[in-house]
Amino acid sequence: MQPKSGGKGDCEMLITPDAIRTLQRKLYTKAKQQPAYRFYALYDKIWRADILMFAYRLVRANKGSPGVDGMNFEDIEQKIGVNKFLSELGQDLKHKTYQPSPVRRVMIPKADGSQRPLGIPTIRDRVAQMAAKLVIEPIFEADFCSNSYGFRPKRSAHDAVDEIANLLHQGYNQVIDADLSKYFDSIPHAKLMAVVSERIVDGAILHIIKLWLKAPVIGEDGDGTRKNVGGGKANSKGTPQGGVISPLLANCYLHILDRIWDRRQLRRKVGAHIVRYADDFVVLCRGKMDAPMAAIQHIMNRLDLTLNETKTRIVDATQESFNFLGFEIRVNKSLKSGKSYTHICPAPQSLAKIKDRIKQLTARERTPIPLEDIVGSVNTSLRGWTNYFHYRNSSCVLSKVKTHAEERLRIHLMRRHKVKDRGIGLGRFPSKQFYTKYGLYKVPTTAGWKKAHASV
Repeated sequence: MQPKSGGKGDCEMLITPDAIRTLQRKLYTKAKQQPAYRFYALYDKIWRADILMFAYRLVRANKGSPGVDGMNFEDIEQKIGVNKFLSELGQDLKHKTYQPSPVRRVMIPKADGSQRPLGIPTIRDRVAQMAAKLVIEPIFEADFCSNSYGFRPKRSAHDAVDEIANLLHQGYNQVIDADLSKYFDSIPHAKLMAVVSERIVDGAILHIIKLWLKAPVIGEDGDGTRKNVGGGKANSKGTPQGGVISPLLANCYLHILDRIWDRRQLRRKVGAHIVRYADDFVVLCRGKMDAPMAAIQHIMNRLDLTLNETKTRIVDATQESFNFLGFEIRVNKSLKSGKSYTHICPAPQSLAKIKDRIKQLTARERTPIPLEDIVGSVNTSLRGWTNYFHYRNSSCVLSKVKTHAEERLRIHLMRRHKVKDRGIGLGRFPSKQFYTKYGLYKVPTTAGWKKAHASV
């Protein structure tokens, strides 16, 4: 599965103001130097004007859809004004009159045909969550283990895949390809808050996190009728996947897995390494799998989480592949040298997803749309996909994507110009013309063995 995030690259392009960076550095240093210290004076930082403004800029860079109030960034900037919007939010936070709005739920199709619920808070709530995240994230960052890569500053999905490649190269070829059942919906609030409270005792911070966890969730029927589909004060589990604060809270909770593995020295005792990206993780082993699997199941039971038995697999990476973060990973032997190496390329599902997307964007019913808009939307999808997957052993798959994009654009142009004969279409719309005349993004067809890490 590819990481479930969007716009992080845009966020990382924004430079953190010096005053905020200084605060974060002090909090991180304090937490690192004193692992048992509990922070008690944080809430007043959340409604600081500079932190709210930077939080707004980060949320805006992430883009995203409106929440239940229907308000987008243009509405805020043109009808209200950013300064007024943030001033009112800051006053509500300062006087502790802030109440989050319900979370809007949309269903996102998955590759296997099922749907994943995505919770979209209002922009106002996303800004408040981002402000809180700016303040408390450095504290937890000081505690997180090196095997955790998801939704963390200066870490990427490629870092996690690199670590897997290094471990496979060292002979950790037996892999537990783990899958948690509905992780974000299953996190027990009481145990999560106990984890957060190990580091934070500021009652106002804990209270506002509880408000976000308990926010009602509103869905829509096929006819557009809104109804309550979850959340609320009686709810005791879950954090909406899509909320700004949710990935940090999810990481805090699964940090228990990393911490137990580390403190009980299971890496040495059972010969197994965990590589985790949020709720996606694999366990790489050298020997028998019984003890590592039993340890994982025991820890998951303690956390009130469930391993999906139908999707969790044990794989010998020298014999078959496994998927992680959108990549297909296996151990191959070089035809030239005979030596083993880790082969990493986009998984078949990832290839199918981008091909389907390009097909949708060039479909017959989109013929009335201006051609430059068609090419622009295709380019956006191709660039995003390529930025992530132009990596390691992806050359063959990249060539397939490039060829598919050319074929789909040619079919689209033939329909526009009522050309039915494929031979005539090939002559009239040669591939070279797609790039020189129409401005199609040219997918690179070679990838270095190891490319600089792209943000995801």
